[in-house]
Amino acid sequence: MTLLVFGKTGQVAQELQRLAPEACFLGRAEADLSDPAACAAAIGLHDPTAVINAAAYTAVDRAEQEEALATTINGAAPGAMARACAAQDIPFLHVSTDYVFDGQGSAPWKPGDPTGPLGAYGRSKLSGEQAVIAAGGAHAILRTSWVVSAHGSNFVKTMLRLSETRDALTVVADQVGGPTPAAAIADALLRMAAQMISGDGPSGVYHFSGAPDVSWADFAREIFAQAGRDVAVTDIPTSAYPTPATRPPNSRMDCDDLLRDYGIARPDWRVGLTEILTELDQLA
Repeated sequence: MTLLVFGKTGQVAQELQRLAPEACFLGRAEADLSDPAACAAAIGLHDPTAVINAAAYTAVDRAEQEEALATTINGAAPGAMARACAAQDIPFLHVSTDYVFDGQGSAPWKPGDPTGPLGAYGRSKLSGEQAVIAAGGAHAILRTSWVVSAHGSNFVKTMLRLSETRDALTVVADQVGGPTPAAAIADALLRMAAQMISGDGPSGVYHFSGAPDVSWADFAREIFAQAGRDVAVTDIPTSAYPTPATRPPNSRMDCDDLLRDYGIARPDWRVGLTEILTELDQLA
């Protein structure tokens, strides 16, 4: 399996490098996603057996002012990649997000549920999904949520940083979802790629998030408990923490299709959190 991966510095890309160091990784210097044609050309140049797109525009709030750029990176670039892969008859795997839904209700979202993004970031990611599907080649779109790791910027690292100077925090409690370790996402992508290359993995849209579902506030409590930080967490509603982009209140995801088609179960995010905290201690 000769893998070509778009992305080098993101959370999932870094975990892919750890798990598959033999793969070819293209960062912004090698393939700028703001230039979709260059991304497509890179696929032809490297002649891989499968391509994973682990790169994206992820600045959710800034996307409200930069929707055109976000849509080029998250929409046009994956579409160009998928068309190049279809032309070479190789599988294309693409990471997407729960933000393609409107976040209403309390039932877990299924892959076939109607989409309805609340903001620019979600719209840009949905446009990418649509472009990948329209390309007509073998593809797997993996929607995930609340990505965390020892790298980059994420909720775990933010909570730990705040706990250095605070003994009490207010955290949103009316948004619920599944925190997902980037290492688990990387592992799932590699397993899916191997099955697609062998002809055993079907095309489609799949969901993958950590279990059990939890609120941001309860997630914070578990972070502090595992890290041994004495920080009191007070629940607040989303309305008390306004942001430029609207967040979906319900990010629960039904991941049964991924288990059925690829044998990949939801990871326990609490175990992943322990591993992240251990790695952060080692890096300190």
